[in-house]
Amino acid sequence: MAKLNRSNIGLSLLLSLFLANFIIHLEAASHQDLNQPYRTGYHFQPPRNWMNDPNGPMIYKGIYHLFYQYNPYGAVWDVRIVWGHSTSVDLVNWISQPPAFNPSQPSDINGCWSGSVTILPNGKPVILYTGIDQNKSQVQNVAVPVNVSDPYLREWSKPPRNPLMTPNAVNGINPDRFRDPTTAWLGPDGEWRVIVGSSTDDRRGLAILYKSKDFFNWTQSTNPLHYEDLTGMWECPDFFPVSITGSDGVETSSFSENGIKHVLKVSLFETSHDYYTIGSYNREKDVYVPDLGFVQNGSAPRLDYGKYYASKTFYDDVKKRRILWGWVNESSPAKDDINKGWSGLQSFPRKIWLDESGKQLLQWPIEEIETLRGTQVNWHNQVLKAGSTLQVHGVTAAQADVEVSFKVKELEKADVIEPSWADPQKICSEGDLSVNSGLGPFGLMVLASNDMEEYTSVYFRIFKSNDDTNKNTKYVVLMCSDQSRSSLNEENDKSTFGAFVAIDPSHQTVSLRTLIDHSIVESYGGGGGTCITSRVYPKLAIGENANLFAFNKGTQSVDVLSLSAWSLKSAQINDESMSPFIEREDSHSPNQS
Repeated sequence: MAKLNRSNIGLSLLLSLFLANFIIHLEAASHQDLNQPYRTGYHFQPPRNWMNDPNGPMIYKGIYHLFYQYNPYGAVWDVRIVWGHSTSVDLVNWISQPPAFNPSQPSDINGCWSGSVTILPNGKPVILYTGIDQNKSQVQNVAVPVNVSDPYLREWSKPPRNPLMTPNAVNGINPDRFRDPTTAWLGPDGEWRVIVGSSTDDRRGLAILYKSKDFFNWTQSTNPLHYEDLTGMWECPDFFPVSITGSDGVETSSFSENGIKHVLKVSLFETSHDYYTIGSYNREKDVYVPDLGFVQNGSAPRLDYGKYYASKTFYDDVKKRRILWGWVNESSPAKDDINKGWSGLQSFPRKIWLDESGKQLLQWPIEEIETLRGTQVNWHNQVLKAGSTLQVHGVTAAQADVEVSFKVKELEKADVIEPSWADPQKICSEGDLSVNSGLGPFGLMVLASNDMEEYTSVYFRIFKSNDDTNKNTKYVVLMCSDQSRSSLNEENDKSTFGAFVAIDPSHQTVSLRTLIDHSIVESYGGGGGTCITSRVYPKLAIGENANLFAFNKGTQSVDVLSLSAWSLKSAQINDESMSPFIEREDSHSPNQS
């Protein structure tokens, strides 16, 4: 598409162009391309090619921005990675913008890797990101907007002072393990702080801390913000405050002795999962200490127990909430990704806040998803008898939003959980829907084919503890996302995922919300305390041939107190014909800044 002369186009004309194209494409967007059965309807993805980490999400002058790791040259990762860029007014519909920047300086000539945005006190956004320099070392760089009056921030520049932070013989930082700067925050002394993920040769993972008075000259602190032995490389760290009351978000530099806790999230390279701890930040000593019971390793709670990595939050100061993005990679072989011409999704954006117990984070799809809701189906006080399966008619089962609340009465019929059953994913993997346990499996079958040859099941099982020292029976709720029957294609990764849900079924309902979008299934158990995301590629359960069921394969009946299911319309996501700003990706050379 030809590049438009931006200086001669008024904002009103741009809006008119957008609205006209929106109307033209609205109907077409509601139908899934039969040649692209796995392309999603309302999850963020570029028009084509490879995408991984979300970078620098923010809101600026009323416009939401999402940058992302993007390969403009193909559907697999490439060293010439750039910062893709899209904008939105509602976090649902997105317009493609030109890449923010490409490899162009000695400090990033071999790739522009992940980073974050910080909004300075004067309102100016600044990007800190990892560049791969001419020596293949990982160094930290800065980029600034060319025109701060442009709400779309379509042009960025890199100061010649790059890089700002480097590994060297004095600081002993490994040049291959030094990446992903966070959003910076202001300390009580008026200086900026930022952390960068790293690890030592003996597998100590650490968040290296830097300080700066002007955001451009940085000094490494003597001690890291936090570290943990034998955890390996800490990628994509995220450090942010959360309120101990309510679900409102907190600005990144906010601090209170009594009203705020801090969260440190790290993406562990060795496991490819995101783990978080909740704790306290000592501003005078610049150290973070996890609360009792939390350790920054593989025993820590995960943001998502499925296909989910390299997550990043930002504070939305308009709606006073903190929003979480996460990269959802493919589960198909690379040759299939190349054939379909794209790879990678972002999870639907989630609001994230601290549970009232102070012991876990809660996540929930942002409220804007409701703008996509169409036809609704409601059930109330249905009984799922032992061994039963009930179809949910009346919604587009391949593109839907489902909320269901279960009540289990005869808890004494629950199977006893063995002390050795500590790994929920293993329990889920060893069981299947043929298991005739006392309470469960019960839940949803999504993307099910007409003959039930294919389906993905998201379900619960309830166990009781056999702890004789405790007179009160304790119950354990297990949540599983089983992809083993999701596709007839045996080349896909069809791993089963599982996690425990921190609820007590003796006085709480067992709730599940599942977002279904052709090749992604995002599930929220226990009000968002446990999340599991999966990628599936059915051969039969595609489009109108996909079905949705509620089921109970346990030996005891389960009550469905309520079930609400909505058909979801397609969002407008990075449709190049919708954007008056975009130019063709192949017009960018690898060395363009």
